[in-house]
Amino acid sequence: MPNQPIVTAGLVLRETVTRETDKILTVLTPDRGKISLIARGARRKNSRLAAACQLLAYSELTIYEKGQWFMLDEAETLELFTGLRTDFVALSLASYLADLTDATAQAEDTSQLLRLLLNALYALSVLHKPPQLVKPAFELRLMALSGFEPLADGCAVCGRPEPENPVLDAVHGVVCCAACREKGGLSMPLSPAALAALRHVLYCPDKKLYSFTLDTPALRQLGQAAEVYVTVQLERSFRTLDYYKSILPQEEPTYD
Repeated sequence: MPNQPIVTAGLVLRETVTRETDKILTVLTPDRGKISLIARGARRKNSRLAAACQLLAYSELTIYEKGQWFMLDEAETLELFTGLRTDFVALSLASYLADLTDATAQAEDTSQLLRLLLNALYALSVLHKPPQLVKPAFELRLMALSGFEPLADGCAVCGRPEPENPVLDAVHGVVCCAACREKGGLSMPLSPAALAALRHVLYCPDKKLYSFTLDTPALRQLGQAAEVYVTVQLERSFRTLDYYKSILPQEEPTYD
């Protein structure tokens, strides 16, 4: 007999097809961390679980444990972020953000990560924030929540509150003056405006995360710095990121 049902909310980070009609879902929950669950019949025509088993679907889930697995019994969708599904660039970015969250989420408390990702999806889907702004803000805030927060309140070497020709050292995880950078680092230049935006992203309240503006050169600098920082700190790349960058319109800033 199955265990007592568990009711929780969950956002689908990954979906994998298995057998003829089933899916295995990686789901981020606020109270049970990141879990894998089996959704039997989710691919069957007219399945009552189908909507909740889509990538990036946020739902109330009724699950139960069976051995080492969670089984999905019932699901009621709370938010499908339909605005993303009509904007291919935003959807591609959202897929990368889900991948990045999947890579950093641990078994422990994930409520802050879930809130961060939900807010990012809302910013892209409903507020129509520019993907080039959402991406670095999310990346840097996620790094901070995952224990990889860069030291950015001044030059980490000389202590100057406002570093001269500031750079973000992606290897050592610090902001410093260009003249103070250490050997063996990987320094990404930041204009004063880009540095101010980086500090805003790291230290602002959750609701203010995307409440900043930058001109195109400064936004490009922030985007490049954030992307390199993630790659160096996590020591891995993401195919969803490569795909997102490959479909950006020509006039959009890219991060090579």
